[in-house]
Amino acid sequence: MFRRQKDQPVTPDEVANPDPTSAAPQGKGRPTPTRKEAEAARKAAKSGVPSDPKAARKAARDADRRARYEQQQALRNGDPHRLPPRDAGPVRAWVRDHVDSRISAGELFIPVAVLVLLLRFVRVPWIQVALLWVWAITLIAVVADTLWLIYRLRGGLAREFPGESTKGAVTYGVMRALQLRSLRLPKPKVRWNGQPVVPKQKAKV
Repeated sequence: MFRRQKDQPVTPDEVANPDPTSAAPQGKGRPTPTRKEAEAARKAAKSGVPSDPKAARKAARDADRRARYEQQQALRNGDPHRLPPRDAGPVRAWVRDHVDSRISAGELFIPVAVLVLLLRFVRVPWIQVALLWVWAITLIAVVADTLWLIYRLRGGLAREFPGESTKGAVTYGVMRALQLRSLRLPKPKVRWNGQPVVPKQKAKV
């Protein structure tokens, strides 16, 4: 009984959309996200972290890489605001300046060790004897200088920072004293004579 009369005119809407059922909205093609998933997506969008786990891991790696690069630059430039926790703070800065303002016997340890390692293959009796003496004297000098440095650091820290925590500062200074001066990070700010290091001027083009 709903059939159109044969002579009933066709309206313009029926010409544009001959099948009314085809105009019905189609489904999303994916299940509706749960409340937990929607909440996680909203938090991710608010924090700036991608909701995709793969993209989130990539963003975390990029952030870690940038942080390491900034710390390396801070170590080379001596920027006190970007130093890692191991080197940050006035206590560690004082220890570095104290160690860098003196000639340490520990700086000779690595060069002498390399020399002994190379010359031990030279089968000349007097050279072997000389190497033994040089090695023994170097070890004694390093031990004696390290003990003296520990004594000076403890006294200086107690005098300069009374009541403050200086845990690990003495060990920090000893390890720095055993490194070659050119390899120390952060870069030394004072010379062996206690004078400040003058930064090198970049050549003008």
